[in-house]
Amino acid sequence: MPVSEFLVVGGGVIGMMTTLQLADAGHTVTLVERGHCGREASWAGGGIVSPLYPWRYGPAVSQLSRWSEGFYPELAGRLHEESGIDPEYRQRGLLYMRVDDAEEALAWAAEMGKPLERVGAGFLYAREPEAAPGFEEALWMPTLGSIRNPRLVRALQARLAAMPEVTLREGVEVIGFEVAAGRVLAVKTNRGDLAGGQVVVCGGAWAAGLLEGVLAPRGMALPVRPVKGQMILFRAPPGLVQRVVLMDGRYVIPRADGRVLAGSTLEECGFDRTTDEQALASLWASATAIIPALADCEVEHHWAGLRPGSPDGVPFIGAVPGLDNLHVNAGHYRNGLVLAPAATRLLVDRLLGREPILDPAPYAPEGRLSKAM
Repeated sequence: MPVSEFLVVGGGVIGMMTTLQLADAGHTVTLVERGHCGREASWAGGGIVSPLYPWRYGPAVSQLSRWSEGFYPELAGRLHEESGIDPEYRQRGLLYMRVDDAEEALAWAAEMGKPLERVGAGFLYAREPEAAPGFEEALWMPTLGSIRNPRLVRALQARLAAMPEVTLREGVEVIGFEVAAGRVLAVKTNRGDLAGGQVVVCGGAWAAGLLEGVLAPRGMALPVRPVKGQMILFRAPPGLVQRVVLMDGRYVIPRADGRVLAGSTLEECGFDRTTDEQALASLWASATAIIPALADCEVEHHWAGLRPGSPDGVPFIGAVPGLDNLHVNAGHYRNGLVLAPAATRLLVDRLLGREPILDPAPYAPEGRLSKAM
């Protein structure tokens, strides 16, 4: 049975960043992914490196987000150098149009020391000439960045594949855990058993199902569920949109080649990843309300992904109660990519006995798991 010091289940951005940090520290890691690394929610999202309306979140999410925002420029530069794939990190700021709770936002920014200001029409249209006309003011967050997440996950996968400490096992589905005396002895897969000294489940929307077999006998369940999000991609001329623009809960995100993403829906429909014409029409209407000129651009792609929803949006990060070598990092909801650097660093610090970057208590599964039905 192949043995590594760590066995990570799930090859999304959370699983890959966990693996990278453990390998950076000199440890052997086996990463198990049932499909191809980074092809689920990590690929499907928009890549905004901030919660959409950060002042509407509690301190647990805000602390992870703040740490991660500062780390992304360094991570993107490193991955570009080491993999040859540019994740296209861009720090062009974000314009908020039509914000109902602007005073709360400004008060939050002042308390957090976060640059956020109210700007007039002249400022707004100087930066986004194609924004919807008639607005007299907006909110401006100059430090916000975005990353091209499909390129980020490709860069992470390429880097891990080149590291001698890492064994990538793609196309391998985890079907259960062999447990005895309060420990995971083996991870059972469709291609045989795997063993690791410490096991970390980073299964995103599938994490609850992965852990059901070990939690249910203990009367517990991980309250993480799939929440579908649909998005569309416009083929637009370069420069039509310069930065992220957000209005009424929907957003447009420019890419370096001119393409513009627009998202996203929030749908409670289980593991259904189908797209539909109603969502397409709604996303198109929202995008063209923000940037009217997008109405003249072709919709090149329409897709859906499954976010790992959690009851309060606060991820579960830490040891699984009752099993001394099983850990989880899941339930980041809409902010998996946003929170990934800090969320993974927090767990790796705990795994390696280091001083954690943040107080781990708000994220610990202990006391936050549901009762098994």
